Amino acid sequence: MQIAVNTRLLLKNRLEGIGWFSYQTLKRITEANKDVHFVFLFDRPYSEEFIFSDNITPIIVGPQARHPFLYYAWLEFGIKSTLNGLKPDLFLSPDGFLSLGAKCKQLPVIHDINFLHNPKDTKPLTRRYYNHFFPKFAQKATRIATVSEYSKKIFLRIIKLVLIKLM
Repeated sequence: MQIAVNTRLLLKNRLEGIGWFSYQTLKRITEANKDVHFVFLFDRPYSEEFIFSDNITPIIVGPQARHPFLYYAWLEFGIKSTLNGLKPDLFLSPDGFLSLGAKCKQLPVIHDINFLHNPKDTKPLTRRYYNHFFPKFAQKATRIATVSEYSKKIFLRIIKLVLIKLM
């Protein structure tokens, strides 16, 4: 089995919320599943400290994705091409971003939807990106993981309303 993983938030000396979640979760998963091959997809040069075990192959896929236009380019050009070439069994995305054009199964992890609850806390262009693409990511996802029951309940309530509007 081969699992490709969005690891763009694993940044040396700059791990924050989702980055720490990714670090802790991926370290445990990769070390506990030696029979699975993981392909870590970074958007910039990475630190060897993030290659937790021998069953991980790191790949750098450009461009560096730190802006909504670059999120789109990274996901729909770099990641799409990489995933369609690798043909992994699954694309795991701890930050919830998916490639709409990739042909493999995809699993986003949704941490929260604060951009809907507190829109002023998110930069306008980023908020527009999230509002436009997160419903599409939800439709594309094979399954969706959340980090808590609370997040799950809120996400299900909101996404049902958004998906109804799209239909």
